[in-house]
Amino acid sequence: MGKGGEAVATKPASTKLQKYSWQEVKKHITPEDAWIVYKNKVYDVSNWSDHPGGAVIYTHAGDDMTDIFAAMHAPGSHNMMKKFLIGEVLPETTHKDQRQLDFEKGYRDLRSKMVMMGLFKSRPSFYLYKCVSTQCLWIAAMAMMALSESTYVHVAAALLMGLFFQQCGWLAHDFLHHQVFQKRKYGDLGGIYWGNLMQGYSVQWWKNKHNGHHAVPNLHNSSPESQDGDPDIDTMPLLAWSLNHAKTGQNSAMTRFFIRNQAYFYFPILLLARLSWLNESFKMVFGLGAVTENLALEMKTKGLQYPVLEKAGIILHYVWVFAFVSGFGTHSILYSFSLFMLVTCSCGWFLAVVFGLGHNGMAVYDAVSRPDFWKLQVTTTRNITGGHGIPQSFVDWFCGGLQYQVEHHLFPGLPRHNLAETHKLVESFCKEWGVTYHEADLVDGSIEVLKHLDKISGEFVADFVLDGPTM
Repeated sequence: MGKGGEAVATKPASTKLQKYSWQEVKKHITPEDAWIVYKNKVYDVSNWSDHPGGAVIYTHAGDDMTDIFAAMHAPGSHNMMKKFLIGEVLPETTHKDQRQLDFEKGYRDLRSKMVMMGLFKSRPSFYLYKCVSTQCLWIAAMAMMALSESTYVHVAAALLMGLFFQQCGWLAHDFLHHQVFQKRKYGDLGGIYWGNLMQGYSVQWWKNKHNGHHAVPNLHNSSPESQDGDPDIDTMPLLAWSLNHAKTGQNSAMTRFFIRNQAYFYFPILLLARLSWLNESFKMVFGLGAVTENLALEMKTKGLQYPVLEKAGIILHYVWVFAFVSGFGTHSILYSFSLFMLVTCSCGWFLAVVFGLGHNGMAVYDAVSRPDFWKLQVTTTRNITGGHGIPQSFVDWFCGGLQYQVEHHLFPGLPRHNLAETHKLVESFCKEWGVTYHEADLVDGSIEVLKHLDKISGEFVADFVLDGPTM
């Protein structure tokens, strides 16, 4: 079992690095025994609870983290890894042909070109405009609720507040991906404002879940002990995104019912998504539990990075939300609850329809058979375009940058206002190398998701009938 940095921190500088085969590296896949590879160097990060990004580092235990590391870290961050260095990978054990090596060099060169073009530099005026215009949605909704006695106006205010929550989500997303500020603490503080205070979501809960998703999109865990799966597709017992995923619930009558009918339940489930996120955030911040093993490990070993701000933000969020849905104390309990559910369900749908289209119905892999970084990010991701009467300008505003989901996944730190230019570079590169690059509008994309869910349902029913008792 690995011992992390403690095992190598005191090694003499002259110690010759040991050589390891990829087969050996891939044996070390759990948090307690985690080896990772960066530029063909092997690092033992077992039980590294002080990793600034939290337990997400274990998503690449036993694998090559070179490109996801570059995507998610500031330049020079790899210097922190030196004390964990234990050896090198034997080149002859990589099983990559020359075309694959050229392809990987090509997309790394593209990233360097984009840095030289200044595409990773944010434009303060853009984010100032987005912050002010988004806050104006909140002011308008609050004013409508406070100044009118009309039920129709209250309903409109609730829907506007749901839309405000959605737009807050995109802003918190930008701040927490450190697209806005170079200094990461400023990004975290912006995330606490737009996330905890305005949305009711914990920053640390979001970062653990979302960074894990970025590292391993649409991947199933390689084993029960590993933590190399995507938390965003951990949607059982309600939704299954592959036949193997569905089979994990075949012994439960309730799960079988949901999977058989998941295409019908998909959109109703989206309406309730925000309730789940609020619950997960509240429980984590106040020490009542963690939704995933990876998050539980992070909380056990590291705890909250901003405990006071996170808790204060969540409490103040519910204070102002209660004031809003109660009409500042003038509405009945039932009327207030109805408005709360309208706000919550509309926000859940506004958010989930966007990032659901980003990945749902796209390729799903087992972690042990994942492709290289570029192909993994591109083949599991769908861009959203205008179409069916929906103008591109609306899509660009409504989706908050995630209409360019492919480009965002390849370059998470890229400011939203530079995604359109990057889109042209990425599309050209994919065509040059023959990598599937998929786009669909809001309507066609939703149909693709439903067809995929229905396909998995059919495969699951057929497999169960052949291999199990009558349903």
